[in-house]
Amino acid sequence: MKLYQKILNEYWNPYIAISIAGLVSALYFGITGTVWAVTGEFTRFGGHILQWFGVDVSQWAYFKLVGIEGTPITRTDGWIVIGMLFGALITILLSNSFKIRVPKQKRRLAQGFIGGIIAGFGARLALGCNLAAFFTGVPQFSFHSWIFMLTTAIGTFFGVKVVNTRWWRGKPNLRKGSVNPVVSEHAQKSKIQPILGLLFACVYTGIVIYFFIAGKPLLAVACIAGALFGILIERGQICFTSAFRDLWISGRAVMSKAIAVGMMISVVVTFFYIQNGSIAIIKMAAPSTAIGGLLFGFGIVLAGGCETGMMYRAMEGQLLYWVVGAGNIVGATVLAYWWDHLGIYHALTENWPKVNLMELWGPAGALIGTIAMLIAWFFLSNWWEKRFRYGAGIKHKSNEQLAHRTKEA
Repeated sequence: MKLYQKILNEYWNPYIAISIAGLVSALYFGITGTVWAVTGEFTRFGGHILQWFGVDVSQWAYFKLVGIEGTPITRTDGWIVIGMLFGALITILLSNSFKIRVPKQKRRLAQGFIGGIIAGFGARLALGCNLAAFFTGVPQFSFHSWIFMLTTAIGTFFGVKVVNTRWWRGKPNLRKGSVNPVVSEHAQKSKIQPILGLLFACVYTGIVIYFFIAGKPLLAVACIAGALFGILIERGQICFTSAFRDLWISGRAVMSKAIAVGMMISVVVTFFYIQNGSIAIIKMAAPSTAIGGLLFGFGIVLAGGCETGMMYRAMEGQLLYWVVGAGNIVGATVLAYWWDHLGIYHALTENWPKVNLMELWGPAGALIGTIAMLIAWFFLSNWWEKRFRYGAGIKHKSNEQLAHRTKEA
């Protein structure tokens, strides 16, 4: 019982959750040859919606690049997304955490949709979101991931500037409430949630078994990996938005440092696979990467969550993040159309190189250099946390100065 409480009624240490995610991500690459990613599938889903309305997207250059064959249930990327949603939902139900939540300020729905569009557009412009162009891109030794990481951080900084303005926040929606706690309908019905969680887990396990029996092991592996990712992002409350946004708002760097540690683990395991024949996935280091990172960072702050944060919060019953997800699909689909129809590819991506750090620095140099940069990121985040004007370091210093001045007076 105590173990159940520990696992399902308490959120996990982000260092543990993200470290496991880094390991699973690397293992998934080693087994399937592809990476943990979601916005590519969001883009394909947008293409499928257009096809339902009779729009022929098969000749769009972007869909030729990312592929649109099949459906989400016949693609490994599709089952990564489905698995993340199911994995998160199962743990939420088992922990009695599901509850429909509507933002008190209805303007947040419009803001979330706009932020989702910007983030989705930016992610696909950069050929990946916080996962494919960042968390799994760095372990692939693709230089474009470092460009994306830096520009995403800058984008979140400007996003924080916007969301802190009075016109964005609007007037607070104050409501009178009772001091005494009231037993809600949600609490009365919560006993059924663990049962539903177990049922969903059994159904999902049956799907995995079916794929193995049907001779589709890659889909089975994607199902398992997707569910594990969903469990990890929900239990660890993994959100790349908070990793950057918290640095600018409060100086808190726990999520930022945990992500650095998780990627170090992923780098080492991925390096082993690449050295033994797996092919690294390298993307263009182009202006589109930098611009996409800026837009993505800006958009996720406006939306209130990145792809991982949006997905587990949507499964918690937060209506806002379903709207954010819809915005992501719209933004990604718009980019797919503009890619060649408005010449974005020719202007911002074409003829720019794919920079593989393993080819540039050699295998040992790429491994040591990447680990060194991640360690530098960890300690830079730690330094920032201690010295941020609202953080402990500056606060303690100010208190000491105040005490000294009082004593002199």
